[in-house]
Amino acid sequence: MTVEGATTARARTVLSGGRHIADRLFGGITGAAAFVVLLIIAGLFYQLIARSWSSIEANGLSFLFSTDWDPAHDRYGAAVFIAGTAITAVSALVLATAIAVFVALFLVEIAPTWLARPISYMVELLAAIPSVVYGLWGIYVLGPFLATVVGPLLTNTFGRFIPFFDGIPRATGLLPAIVVLTIMIVPTIMAVSRDVIGAVPGSQREGILALGATRWEMIRIAVIPYARSGVIGGAILGLARAVGETLAVTLVIGNRAALPGTVFSPTYTMASVIANQFQEASGETHRAALLEVALVLLVMTFLINVIARLLVWKVTNGQRAVVVE
Repeated sequence: MTVEGATTARARTVLSGGRHIADRLFGGITGAAAFVVLLIIAGLFYQLIARSWSSIEANGLSFLFSTDWDPAHDRYGAAVFIAGTAITAVSALVLATAIAVFVALFLVEIAPTWLARPISYMVELLAAIPSVVYGLWGIYVLGPFLATVVGPLLTNTFGRFIPFFDGIPRATGLLPAIVVLTIMIVPTIMAVSRDVIGAVPGSQREGILALGATRWEMIRIAVIPYARSGVIGGAILGLARAVGETLAVTLVIGNRAALPGTVFSPTYTMASVIANQFQEASGETHRAALLEVALVLLVMTFLINVIARLLVWKVTNGQRAVVVE
């Protein structure tokens, strides 16, 4: 072997060793970052379980099904808060998903560029507004409007045959909370839906149109099925925000520990009862019960994300199967 060959081989060995060390270092750093995330999640569960253990022992599973929340007599049940969270979050999700998907379809498929961009920016700007601003707007603007205009309209139209819409319209209660949450999660769902719809290959649109389909048929056949998994993912992200939203809901929902009899009734969500009562907790048992509510909220959020992943995985695999066939 010549001197030049030996030098080249030695240099390659040094470089390969350096690359090997760099790869191991990079793998170690990324693995440590992932482990930190898992450690934080485990720490959250551990701390909430440990600090609410006295309430878990005292109430057992009845905590999830009892509607009796009476700190004065140390009786605690979270069914009211779970029901309030479920009703507000699911109702807001249905309304927001419908609005967001229609807006995304308009921006991508119908609106010209000069109109689509400013509308898109304005919708995304809604996500940057602080929740306290939404809450104050809900108290002074939205609530009175719903109580004087929308509430009587719902009562007169649906209240006769749907008891849930029959009642006395209020400026604070379940309906203002649903509307505020709807407005707050629309930008999240719209942004994801718009990007997914925009990623649909143009050849699919052109192929359907070439067969004589109308624009609506093209959207229904070629666009919506392709973008379905992304829309579901965006909707679940919006649901996660709706479940955990605190300040805006606390300001407009009325804050009463009772199951809502109508859409106008004041009630609590899990996040709002924690924000409203934690600083003024009357004792350790009351504080432990609120921490157990926080634990239930964390578990619910965790399950929502797991279900979202499973839904997206199922839909994505279904689309691949159709493509293969």
